[in-house]
Amino acid sequence: MFVLNFYSPVFIDQLKRGRKTATIRLGDKSKKYRKGEVVMITVGFQHSPRERIFEAVVDSVEVKKVSELSRRDIEHDNPEFRRLDEMVHFLEQIYGRKVDSDDAVTVVRFSQISDRPSEIRERLRPDAPSQN
Repeated sequence: MFVLNFYSPVFIDQLKRGRKTATIRLGDKSKKYRKGEVVMITVGFQHSPRERIFEAVVDSVEVKKVSELSRRDIEHDNPEFRRLDEMVHFLEQIYGRKVDSDDAVTVVRFSQISDRPSEIRERLRPDAPSQN
Protein backbone atom coordinates (compact mmCIF):
# COMPACT_ATOMS: atom_id res chain seq x y z
CA MET A 1 0.00 0.00 0.00
CA PHE A 2 1.27 3.46 -0.89
CA VAL A 3 1.02 6.51 1.34
CA LEU A 4 -0.16 9.99 0.45
CA ASN A 5 1.46 12.12 3.14
CA PHE A 6 0.74 15.75 3.90
CA TYR A 7 3.22 17.81 5.91
CA SER A 8 0.96 20.45 7.38
CA PRO A 9 -1.36 19.65 10.30
CA VAL A 10 -3.67 22.32 8.83
CA PHE A 11 -4.80 19.63 6.37
CA ILE A 12 -6.01 17.22 9.07
CA ASP A 13 -9.34 19.00 9.52
CA GLN A 14 -9.78 19.52 5.77
CA LEU A 15 -9.14 15.83 5.13
CA LYS A 16 -11.42 14.59 7.91
CA ARG A 17 -14.26 16.87 6.77
CA GLY A 18 -13.89 15.78 3.15
CA ARG A 19 -12.94 19.28 2.01
CA LYS A 20 -9.54 18.17 0.70
CA THR A 21 -10.06 15.47 -1.91
CA ALA A 22 -6.98 15.90 -4.08
CA THR A 23 -3.31 16.65 -3.95
CA ILE A 24 -1.21 18.46 -6.52
CA ARG A 25 2.35 17.17 -6.61
CA LEU A 26 5.20 18.68 -8.60
CA GLY A 27 6.41 16.38 -11.39
CA ASP A 28 4.96 13.31 -13.07
CA LYS A 29 3.82 10.90 -10.32
CA SER A 30 1.66 8.76 -12.63
CA LYS A 31 3.92 5.73 -12.13
CA LYS A 32 3.65 6.05 -8.33
CA TYR A 33 -0.13 6.46 -7.99
CA ARG A 34 -2.71 4.67 -10.13
CA LYS A 35 -6.48 4.93 -10.41
CA GLY A 36 -8.19 2.33 -8.21
CA GLU A 37 -5.28 1.86 -5.81
CA VAL A 38 -5.81 2.04 -2.08
CA VAL A 39 -3.55 4.52 -0.29
CA MET A 40 -3.12 5.49 3.33
CA ILE A 41 -3.59 9.22 3.97
CA THR A 42 -1.17 10.47 6.63
CA VAL A 43 0.04 13.78 8.06
CA GLY A 44 3.52 14.36 9.44
CA PHE A 45 7.08 15.31 8.63
CA GLN A 46 9.70 13.09 7.03
CA HIS A 47 11.65 11.01 9.58
CA SER A 48 9.00 11.77 12.24
CA PRO A 49 5.88 10.02 13.50
CA ARG A 50 2.91 10.45 11.18
CA GLU A 51 -0.76 10.42 11.99
CA ARG A 52 -2.90 8.02 9.98
CA ILE A 53 -6.03 9.90 8.91
CA PHE A 54 -7.83 7.31 6.75
CA GLU A 55 -7.46 4.96 3.83
CA ALA A 56 -8.62 6.17 0.43
CA VAL A 57 -9.06 4.97 -3.11
CA VAL A 58 -7.33 6.90 -5.88
CA ASP A 59 -10.10 8.16 -8.18
CA SER A 60 -7.88 9.71 -10.86
CA VAL A 61 -4.30 10.63 -11.65
CA GLU A 62 -3.78 13.39 -14.18
CA VAL A 63 -0.48 14.90 -15.31
CA LYS A 64 -0.65 18.42 -16.71
CA LYS A 65 1.28 21.68 -16.84
CA VAL A 66 0.94 24.12 -13.95
CA SER A 67 -0.72 26.58 -16.36
CA GLU A 68 -3.42 23.95 -17.11
CA LEU A 69 -4.55 23.60 -13.49
CA SER A 70 -8.23 24.43 -13.21
CA ARG A 71 -9.88 26.32 -10.38
CA ARG A 72 -11.53 23.03 -9.43
CA ASP A 73 -8.13 21.25 -9.27
CA ILE A 74 -6.87 23.99 -6.97
CA GLU A 75 -9.95 24.02 -4.71
CA HIS A 76 -9.93 20.22 -4.31
CA ASP A 77 -6.27 20.41 -3.25
CA ASN A 78 -6.72 23.36 -0.91
CA PRO A 79 -10.24 24.72 -0.32
CA GLU A 80 -8.73 28.00 0.89
CA PHE A 81 -7.16 28.73 -2.53
CA ARG A 82 -9.01 30.08 -5.55
CA ARG A 83 -6.26 31.33 -7.87
CA LEU A 84 -3.37 29.73 -9.73
CA ASP A 85 -0.84 32.18 -8.26
CA GLU A 86 -1.79 31.02 -4.73
CA MET A 87 -1.19 27.39 -5.73
CA VAL A 88 2.13 28.23 -7.39
CA HIS A 89 3.31 30.10 -4.29
CA PHE A 90 2.29 27.14 -2.09
CA LEU A 91 4.15 24.65 -4.33
CA GLU A 92 7.24 26.88 -4.22
CA GLN A 93 7.13 26.84 -0.41
CA ILE A 94 6.69 23.06 -0.27
CA TYR A 95 9.35 22.19 -2.85
CA GLY A 96 11.77 25.03 -2.06
CA ARG A 97 12.24 26.12 -5.66
CA LYS A 98 10.75 28.33 -8.36
CA VAL A 99 7.74 26.77 -10.09
CA ASP A 100 7.14 27.73 -13.74
CA SER A 101 3.86 27.64 -15.63
CA ASP A 102 5.11 24.85 -17.91
CA ASP A 103 6.37 22.61 -15.07
CA ALA A 104 4.57 19.26 -14.88
CA VAL A 105 2.29 18.55 -11.94
CA THR A 106 0.22 15.51 -11.03
CA VAL A 107 -3.31 15.94 -9.72
CA VAL A 108 -4.26 12.93 -7.60
CA ARG A 109 -7.94 12.80 -6.60
CA PHE A 110 -9.00 10.43 -3.86
CA SER A 111 -12.05 9.33 -1.87
CA GLN A 112 -12.07 8.27 1.75
CA ILE A 113 -12.86 4.63 2.45
CA SER A 114 -15.38 4.24 5.23
CA ASP A 115 -16.73 1.09 6.86
CA ARG A 116 -20.31 2.07 5.96
CA PRO A 117 -20.75 5.63 4.78
CA SER A 118 -24.22 6.99 5.49
CA GLU A 119 -24.86 7.52 1.78
CA ILE A 120 -24.31 3.83 1.06
CA ARG A 121 -26.33 2.84 4.13
CA GLU A 122 -29.21 4.99 2.84
CA ARG A 123 -29.12 3.31 -0.59
CA LEU A 124 -29.18 -0.15 1.00
CA ARG A 125 -32.35 0.52 3.00
CA PRO A 126 -35.12 -1.86 1.84
CA ASP A 127 -37.62 1.01 1.50
CA ALA A 128 -35.21 3.33 -0.37
CA PRO A 129 -36.26 4.28 -3.92
CA SER A 130 -34.32 2.44 -6.60
CA GLN A 131 -31.95 4.40 -8.82
CA ASN A 132 -32.10 2.94 -12.30
